Amino acid sequence: MPVTCSGDKNRLILTLTGEIDHHHTKSIMQEIVRNLEAHLPRTLVLDLQGVTFMDSSGIAVMLRTYRQASQLGTALEVCNVPAQAEKVLHMAGVDKLIHFSKSKTLTHR
Repeated sequence: MPVTCSGDKNRLILTLTGEIDHHHTKSIMQEIVRNLEAHLPRTLVLDLQGVTFMDSSGIAVMLRTYRQASQLGTALEVCNVPAQAEKVLHMAGVDKLIHFSKSKTLTHR
């Protein structure tokens, strides 16, 4: 699963594509943590527009990312969540902890 990085120290955007499942969780988290620690942004945005499938491993990715970002003083936003992934995250209550943007466009703040 490719993770593409853009933005700056204020707002780092990581675009995830493909499947977020138990086969890809470790490499996804390594890329997220590597980018977080390298850039130390004020806000980390996970753009899920290119995600084609998410299972319960996606919940773990979101919660670990939230914890890692919080430890670094970084706010976390998730945007462009596909319907299938939204159902998984909503059923787990992740949307009560992490801000999910309904917007289909990213605004650089």
